[in-house]
Formats: sequence, structure tokens, C-alpha cells
Amino acid sequence: MASYTHSKDRDAEPKVEGEQRGIKSTVLETGAAMTQDFAPLQNACAHLNAFHVYASDHKRFVEANHYCGHLTEDVRQCLLYDSPSRGARLIGVEYMIKPHLYESLPQHERRLWHSHVFEIKSGMLVMPQPSALVPQALWDKAETAEMEEVVQLYGKVYHLWQVDRGDKLPLGEPQLMTSVTAADQLPGLEGILDERDKRFSGCDWRRKKEIRKEIKEPQIHPDADYTWKERK
Repeated sequence: MASYTHSKDRDAEPKVEGEQRGIKSTVLETGAAMTQDFAPLQNACAHLNAFHVYASDHKRFVEANHYCGHLTEDVRQCLLYDSPSRGARLIGVEYMIKPHLYESLPQHERRLWHSHVFEIKSGMLVMPQPSALVPQALWDKAETAEMEEVVQLYGKVYHLWQVDRGDKLPLGEPQLMTSVTAADQLPGLEGILDERDKRFSGCDWRRKKEIRKEIKEPQIHPDADYTWKERK
């Protein structure tokens, strides 16, 4: 029997329950794409890649591709996918806010948010280069400018699909996630980043770490990154 699965979904097939998509779905999808504008999705202006750790189990972590857009100068929202491919699974959401908004929150809420300082200064958080044709020096400058903005922000992230368990559907309750704030929190971190870097053109966390030495580190609020502190 011939398969009419749309090419953009082929890489997701082994990971997701259900029959292969047929020609009817493909035709309907194509028609919708030609007539609708998908305005909220077009607001995304940055692709970031990093790793999130489960707040409930620090031994578990997931790579997340963030597609982020600005709602205001002070608030960003990101859709999280398990890969940057067209057949990627939507695994969660993250909100990022500037310090003055974070500080206005009650303590119990502040404890749900994480900082981005270590992610950026270590070279873990990257803005993947869109093409090898883009000059490396130019992209480094653009990425560093973005990191100078993100380093100030606090993020709250929930994952809806526990892909690290091999789930083929988004099962269970949303999971609060957190960022890595020290190298020893994620055993084998260097090897994990090396493996990630191989999949993105021009990505080298060691070089990024060196480039970012001059990025000023903000003072992190004591209520942020609480999931690491409550287990000490």
C-alpha cells in the first residue's frame, strides 16, 4: 500500500502514535496553508537551543528547541520542540520576563522561575546558525547581542510531552522544568554539548563560552532556581 505521508512529518512517524498521514490530510493541509495567515506563529523571531531539567527529578533532562517571540519589550513566549525539523513534536512552552516583572511576583510564584546566566556563560544556550552561508563572525555578533538580552531574563517552563521516556503521546501532568545553573548538575555535560553541536552548523560551545566572557552577569534573585536550592 502506497504511503502518502507528507514529507514534513516523516521524521516524526516512529516517535508518535497513529496511522501515517494520507493524501486527504495532506491536501486539506495544503489548502489551509494557502488561505490562512497563522499570525501568532509568525511572531517567532528567535530559535534558541538548550537543555531543561525536570524540577521533580534532576537526573532527567531534555533538549529543547525554543521558537520565541516578543509580546512586549518585557515579555517573551516560546514554543518548545524536540527538534528543529518540520516533523518536530511540540513538547512544551516557556515564558521569559525581565527582572522588574519577576521581582513584582509573590515568592511562591518566583520560585517557579529560573535564571539563564549559567546557560549563556557556559555556551549551553545557543541561537543556531540558519545556514553555513552566513558569515561566522556576523552570526557570532548577532548571537552575542541576543544573549546579552536573554541573560537578564527569568523563565518559567512546562513540558507537556515526556519524550525522554519514549512516550508516543503527551501523557500525564505538565512538568515544571528548570535550567542548569552549574556544570556538576548535569553529569557528562561537555559530552552532551559536543553531541548537540555536531547537529548545528557553526556551533561550538567552547568558542561561545570564550566569546561570552565579556557579557555582564546580572545578580540573580535568591528565589530563582529554587528547585536546586530546596534539595540541598
